[in-house]
Amino acid sequence: MQITWKGQTCFQITSQRPKNGQVVIVIDPFDSASGLRLVPSEGDILAFTGKHSAESLKAVKGEPFLIENPGEYEVKEVFIKGIPAATGKNGGEAAILAIETEKISLCHLGQLKQKELTEEQVQKIGDVDILLVPVGAGGSLSAEEARKIILQIEPKIVIPMYYRIPGLKIKLESVEGFLKIMGAKGAETLDKLSLKEKDLTSEETRVVLLNP
Repeated sequence: MQITWKGQTCFQITSQRPKNGQVVIVIDPFDSASGLRLVPSEGDILAFTGKHSAESLKAVKGEPFLIENPGEYEVKEVFIKGIPAATGKNGGEAAILAIETEKISLCHLGQLKQKELTEEQVQKIGDVDILLVPVGAGGSLSAEEARKIILQIEPKIVIPMYYRIPGLKIKLESVEGFLKIMGAKGAETLDKLSLKEKDLTSEETRVVLLNP
């Protein structure tokens, strides 16, 4: 599996299936109003955690399977569960995405604005290997709120998202406050995270930064 961060809450996840080749999942592509530029890419699944524009829908070429609402989906051996959630200033119906592929479980929190998850949400999310969590406030989780959510979920790996990066027009906090709170100032920074199920052996939560 390869995980690439494009900025904001946008990720590209490439899953390798033993017999049927790879599946590319694109989550939350943004539009030009953000100040960032997103190059359209190929993808099999296009999923959104909340509101999105017509421009965002064009971020994946072809005819990907589209996920816009909470629910349960199975596409090309990828299992995706959209769990209803509360978001910040953008409002509207939103979802936490719980994804299982290659026997690895991921959870994408979108622009979550709950200071804590409900017991029902935690149960529906289940065990999490990799958590994608917003940390830059700006209508979503602050660094401290993100830490509390992480303690509820107890993932093996945390990848922070939705924080200040060059070119972004939206006012967000930097990732440094989150790293300090997590005691992870020396967290490794990668262009992409590549891993298999056998790599998920650590009992302690590991923070990984991805370059956008």
